[in-house]
Amino acid sequence: MLHLTAGRVGSLLTRRATAAFTTSSARMASHAHEVTETVDMSKPMYCDLVAIPLPDRPFKVDLTAADKSLKQKEKGPWGQLTKEEKIALYRLMFRQTYPEMKQPSAEWKTVLGGFFFFLGFTGLVVLWQSIYVYPQAPRTFDPEWKAKELKRMLDMRINPIQGLSTKWDYEKGQWK
Repeated sequence: MLHLTAGRVGSLLTRRATAAFTTSSARMASHAHEVTETVDMSKPMYCDLVAIPLPDRPFKVDLTAADKSLKQKEKGPWGQLTKEEKIALYRLMFRQTYPEMKQPSAEWKTVLGGFFFFLGFTGLVVLWQSIYVYPQAPRTFDPEWKAKELKRMLDMRINPIQGLSTKWDYEKGQWK
């Protein structure tokens, strides 16, 4: 009869759970198969940037039958084209217009939200540390101790030229 200890059973279950949750593509990666698709950077690429007015290639590469007929119509006089056809031709070459590219995005809200989230999380960590990690403040920070320290400094007349003792009136026993 097979006798398994608790540690061996846990190890067996962990290995089976890990094998169940891994994807087939990850398993194939271990057998020297490619997991991600590589991009050939030597080929012309399309990018919508204000700084690059003419991309390396058109936006739409695979044209439908309607797009091909529109491209044939483009070779003729442009006065015969309707406004919708001109816009469709523009959209074959470019994904966005300049006003669309310059339109502000709402990304700043995400960045600001992430910043405040991490700021709040950091505050909670600091609060937790001040309660549970840091030791109590030493007794020399107590107000009674500070008052006695100040009285002793005045009694010793520490720094009488420009320091604390110059601001104390010794005859009246009060601050000047």
